[in-house]
Amino acid sequence: MKKNTTTRRTFLRNVSAAAAVSVVPAAAMALDSKPVAEYPANERKGPKRGVSLYSYSAEFGLTKTLEDCFEDIHDMGATGIEILANAHIENYPYPTDEWLDYWWSLCWKYNIEPAEYGHWIDGRVLQDRELTVDETTEYLVRDMRLAHRMGFKWLRTKVTVKDNQLAPIDNWTEVIDSVLPLAERLDLKLLPEIHSPSKLSSGFITHYLDYIKRTGTKHFGLNIDFGVFNTNVRGGSEVTQPEELIPLLPYVYCCHAKFVDMDDNFRETQIPYEKILRILIDNGYDGYLLSEYEGRDKYDEGYEVTHQLRKHHIMMKNILGY
Repeated sequence: MKKNTTTRRTFLRNVSAAAAVSVVPAAAMALDSKPVAEYPANERKGPKRGVSLYSYSAEFGLTKTLEDCFEDIHDMGATGIEILANAHIENYPYPTDEWLDYWWSLCWKYNIEPAEYGHWIDGRVLQDRELTVDETTEYLVRDMRLAHRMGFKWLRTKVTVKDNQLAPIDNWTEVIDSVLPLAERLDLKLLPEIHSPSKLSSGFITHYLDYIKRTGTKHFGLNIDFGVFNTNVRGGSEVTQPEELIPLLPYVYCCHAKFVDMDDNFRETQIPYEKILRILIDNGYDGYLLSEYEGRDKYDEGYEVTHQLRKHHIMMKNILGY
């Protein structure tokens, strides 16, 4: 007879998971209802530590399951998770009610908050023309409702780019105008990502800010990817300084805590994390720092990204103090 190896920790996790399904039945949740979720570990004021599952892009579905990722995040002491909708949701964009219940059970079991839902406004899915505003809106609304059912409040809404500076498509304001009432009703924030090679001084960011000020909306903002601060730039380009982040912070709700090279002393060698995180602390930033590993070696055979993620979170914990 096989020996029962269930530990007290495993037992409590299983009980917690079962309770989560009964408390938050995703299958029965109305699309416009508010998910009932309280995550005690996330009540701390100040920057919060989380992980983007993009970090596991070479392992997810091969050597890592969704629950494996949740367990990693929990063991790092992080409290938030970012997913990429088309990569991490089973049967996206139409997951089953059973899968949604499974998702909620993991959130409760590991005390992990759904932090950011990564998706795209892809206006170029057709070869002969760009999508109309109405067509694009239909896709966006679908993702917003699904993100809401999964408990997300922030969406990394990546707009199809026009050039190598990651500028948005021409009709982005019409698209966002069309969905703002739904974003308000579901209490969602749509966040275009500011990503290298863009600079924080790029003109299109001014257009984003002008839109926010003109509409007065609290449901459209920014996601800053720390890759914009990478000091290892090529071609003599001017390096974006961490201080340039300060005037944008009132509109920043999530950050991609990009990292590419952690040394053995728990320092990122190319991105000035000490300066960046001090600026966030001093200016009252209260959003998520979502670890996003983009080192080239993660695609090497047999490589495990968990080791790099742990080093990254030790660094952030040392700076933040928690």
